Amino acid sequence: MSISDQILAQHAQRSHVDPGEFLQASIDYVMVHEQLGGRIAPEFRKLGLDHIWDPDRVVFILDHWVPPPDVRAAKMHQTANRFAKEFNFTWNLGQNQGICHQVLPEKGFTQPGRLIVGSDSHTTTYGAFNCFATGIGATDVSMIFATGELWFQVPETRRINFTGRLNPSVLGKDVVLTMLRDFKTDGAIYEGFEFGGTGLSQISIDSRMTIANMVVEMGAKTGIFEGDPQLTQWLADHPSPTLSNSPTPTSSPFISPIPDYTYKSVNEYELDSIIPMIARPYSPDNVIPVAEMDRIPIDQAFLGSCTNGRLEDLRIAAKIVHHKKIPQQVKFIIIPASREIYLQAMREGLLEIFIEAGGVVEYPTCGPCIGGHMGVLGPGEICISTTNRNFRGRMGDPTSQSYLASPATVAASAVTGKITVPEAITPQ
Repeated sequence: MSISDQILAQHAQRSHVDPGEFLQASIDYVMVHEQLGGRIAPEFRKLGLDHIWDPDRVVFILDHWVPPPDVRAAKMHQTANRFAKEFNFTWNLGQNQGICHQVLPEKGFTQPGRLIVGSDSHTTTYGAFNCFATGIGATDVSMIFATGELWFQVPETRRINFTGRLNPSVLGKDVVLTMLRDFKTDGAIYEGFEFGGTGLSQISIDSRMTIANMVVEMGAKTGIFEGDPQLTQWLADHPSPTLSNSPTPTSSPFISPIPDYTYKSVNEYELDSIIPMIARPYSPDNVIPVAEMDRIPIDQAFLGSCTNGRLEDLRIAAKIVHHKKIPQQVKFIIIPASREIYLQAMREGLLEIFIEAGGVVEYPTCGPCIGGHMGVLGPGEICISTTNRNFRGRMGDPTSQSYLASPATVAASAVTGKITVPEAITPQ
């Protein structure tokens, strides 16, 4: 079986499963954010439900509209907070921790072999930690609240083997954009990706999270990385949370594929050959090398979101903008993905570098990515962004345009005021 097959089989108490089978599986954790106050709580009431199967298995966090930019968002937060209090959610992380897909791994919830679902499509991010993770809708969350289980169809699996090592100005964002160029947004619908190979050790945990985050842009159900010493160290630094009165979900050793498994496809990516890539409007798969792009003037450069905004991203961007000045007409917005990252970036002097260059550092939130606040685009504005989607109107006005790129490319473009290959700017 593939890694995803094995995890689903374990959670369905089965010895073996095959792609295409339907099964009922027990859930280790369900993550909910603002949607608890938006769609989930009303759906839960509509279904006549009145209890939570296990409040210890629910992780609640607010991150999309933090702090609330308007009355509608404030009311959504109120509804979500009241629901969490009414049903005694144990893991109520509130609204000052950061973006959910960064915070849950930091808190140790994403352990190998676990089955985790969330009310956000980019829950696939947790696959970086050798667990099966996927996004679900409000009705599915409500049924998990009541039963602790959810049905799945076992996905077919595509194997991705990495070889070589990434060049200094190339990050996981460039890897996944290269995959999107190859697979397109409909190339892996309800399929799973499995990542490994001799080059895996050359991909940081931060970059793995970026890759796992964006498999959903290819239609995938999940994207799971094999374990290795690098992940062992991460997990040692971020142990699973424990409760004195209730056991936490069991954690398994790394789940590895069983030899001779027949994948739907096996693809090899030579990391040395990957170059900075960019996705043009209005699709994440409209990808070409940055070097082939016209040097289009930009109005905004955004570094953040659940896709990027991690320490690796902030560090490389800070090297590029150090001792440089952002053009006055460019809004350079930097949002660390979590409070932990914000504090570490502050200790390392990264935030000072951004601010001295003319950037604006904001508190951890999804904000600009969803056109919510703290960087909404106006009519005709052009943004280069580290986010995961560039659909029409995603970041603001329908006539605005968003280009997706790595933190290095975003920082280089912020310095020049035009879309720029990162190698064109000498770090200091």
